[in-house]
Amino acid sequence: MENNTQNQAEEKNVYRVQGFTCTNCAGIFEKNVKSLPGVQDAQVNFGAAKITVYGNVTVEELEKAGAFESLKVTPEKERVAEKKEPFWKENWNVLVSAVLLIAGYFFGEQYGEESLLSSLTYAASIVISGYELFIKGIKNLFRLQFDMNTLMTVAILGAAAIGEWGEGATVVILFAISEVLERYSMEKARQSIRSLMDIAPKEALIRRGSVELMVSVDDIVVGDVMIVKPGQKLAMDGVVIKGSSTINQAAITGESIPVTKTIDDEVFAGTLNEEGLLEVKVTKTVEDTTIAKIIHLVEEAQAERAPSQAFVDRFAKYYTPAIMIVAVLIAVIPPLFTGGAWGEWIYRGLALLVVGCPCALVISTPVSIVTAIGNAAKRGVLIKGGIHLEEAGRISAVAFDKTGTLTKGVPQVTEFVTFGGNEKKLLQIAAILEKGSQHPLASAILRKAEAAGVDFTAEAEEFSSITGKGVKGKVDGQLYYIGSPKLFAELHAAIEDKAMKSIDELQNQGKTVMVLGSQEKILALIAVADEVRDSSKDVIKKLHELGIKKTIMLTGDNKATGEAIGKRLGIAEVKAELLPQDKLEYIKSLRTQYGNVAMVGDGVNDAPALAASTVGIAMGGAGTDTALETADIALMGDDLSKLPYTMSLSRKTLAIIKQNITFSLLIKVVALLLILPGWLTLWMAIFADMGATLIVTLNSLRLLRVKDKEQS
Repeated sequence: MENNTQNQAEEKNVYRVQGFTCTNCAGIFEKNVKSLPGVQDAQVNFGAAKITVYGNVTVEELEKAGAFESLKVTPEKERVAEKKEPFWKENWNVLVSAVLLIAGYFFGEQYGEESLLSSLTYAASIVISGYELFIKGIKNLFRLQFDMNTLMTVAILGAAAIGEWGEGATVVILFAISEVLERYSMEKARQSIRSLMDIAPKEALIRRGSVELMVSVDDIVVGDVMIVKPGQKLAMDGVVIKGSSTINQAAITGESIPVTKTIDDEVFAGTLNEEGLLEVKVTKTVEDTTIAKIIHLVEEAQAERAPSQAFVDRFAKYYTPAIMIVAVLIAVIPPLFTGGAWGEWIYRGLALLVVGCPCALVISTPVSIVTAIGNAAKRGVLIKGGIHLEEAGRISAVAFDKTGTLTKGVPQVTEFVTFGGNEKKLLQIAAILEKGSQHPLASAILRKAEAAGVDFTAEAEEFSSITGKGVKGKVDGQLYYIGSPKLFAELHAAIEDKAMKSIDELQNQGKTVMVLGSQEKILALIAVADEVRDSSKDVIKKLHELGIKKTIMLTGDNKATGEAIGKRLGIAEVKAELLPQDKLEYIKSLRTQYGNVAMVGDGVNDAPALAASTVGIAMGGAGTDTALETADIALMGDDLSKLPYTMSLSRKTLAIIKQNITFSLLIKVVALLLILPGWLTLWMAIFADMGATLIVTLNSLRLLRVKDKEQS
């Protein structure tokens, strides 16, 4: 029996939800689903309009739980074509109510405001436009759930009870209009994810044996051969096995310049094949493609609560019941104790109920976060949560790993200086030793040996690595060492002047020098240079312009090489000769000095430093799962040019969240002050509340316009 329960608990299903209008409704829906029989737990993601359910439940039961908001629920994998009704058809009740409201006003002018005809027309307007609102409000009232619907229902029924039919009708219509506009703007914010979902085709031309057939992506298996014609989008991730072409990878990396792909190159679903015919061997199932991972991570990110949202939610929890209590006190105390008119003070209490609703405040943060994360994803930047977005906006120092981040990470041997030996023979010894090394510079020596036609198939005997300094081993019975000048300074007590002079000269040119020698003497110097990325200098300049106080380059290279590259790039400080644990320690010390520190690396060997920083930013996320997993933010393209855009988007988001919260609270304070002298009418109250909600939402949508300077 226990085992059966465990299996049930492990059953996890994700559903898409249509019809969410506010965070509060999403919370009620989550609560309703949790109380369904067979459900162990449920989590709503308002930003992505999804619900994750643990346990057994049918779609019908879920829709019943969301009936209060007429929610439509579909399993995540099921593709639904959204039917868009014409605006007038979807909102007929608002339009009819508006006409009745105007008619009621004219009847009031004609026959007097208290006339039966005028009151009936207003009442019809209230019922047609507010029918759904009342049902929700009355249900919530019985459950003692005080949300927007409860507050509005009490206010409108109260207005009708004291004979303010015209005001009641105006409040209902303004509320209905604002709901329509709010739904529209939230849809616009979610649109960025929708567009990502539609990037990859839903079927592909697959060759199985000698037969070519169109297959749905759900039925494509790893190892299938996909045929991609010019002008077509790729439906799956894979490796090119035949043909070559240029591919536009903007959907994944945000880079609009096409990339040439040929045999053995990795290609991604959702990218566009421009000119050649390609045959691609599928390497991942549809759920594991890079685009699917991006969509999943973006949706998860939009569900993460940012610190400012957590504050707002806590505030709203106590604020709404407090408003209800104050409204009752305003309506009751003056008539009871100071002889005030009941009608007048009830009216003021109702106005407080309407203006007191925390709608604008509650929506101020999530809309900004959803919009910014969606915008970034479309431009090839994956931000893994609201918290990282906010923290990136507060960064004051940025540390960069050198190899593969500021430089291309493909080192080349630029000089091979020998001291009396045969160059080819010494290159052979160096290559045989470096074959067993894990050092990134080893590949440069092996490429040089290959290009020179040197045979390095022999194995080194007694090979061993000297951590952080080099390697040693016997070739043809003779013991050789290859490594940093530091290693030879220790071996020989001091390096002879002639060799030292050459080492200094090469290091001052920004090259890394490796030394080959025996126990007794130095035989050769190998100078290796890593090409600096074209975009790096520009990125550093833009970061300084954005107000980043400090940029630091971290490298395992020697000081002279680091300084030379740092000077070329305009980096404020260079920390050289660092081992991975030193990078970690340095990031920790930077945090005590600057508070918020970002670390930018390639996500593989920089994982500890990325984790220790306030915000870890990995680049080249498109091909590496490590980068997607270890970093808080991943730049999908193998290029730093997206970094200034990410920083300015984060700062703008922080600014907009602050504006939204300040504005929402300010409107409340002003409106509350107007209630006491009795200047605040019901329709002004609804106007203030709904106006605030709309302004906050539209202000957040400005984040859709933050562009990447490279592409604008």
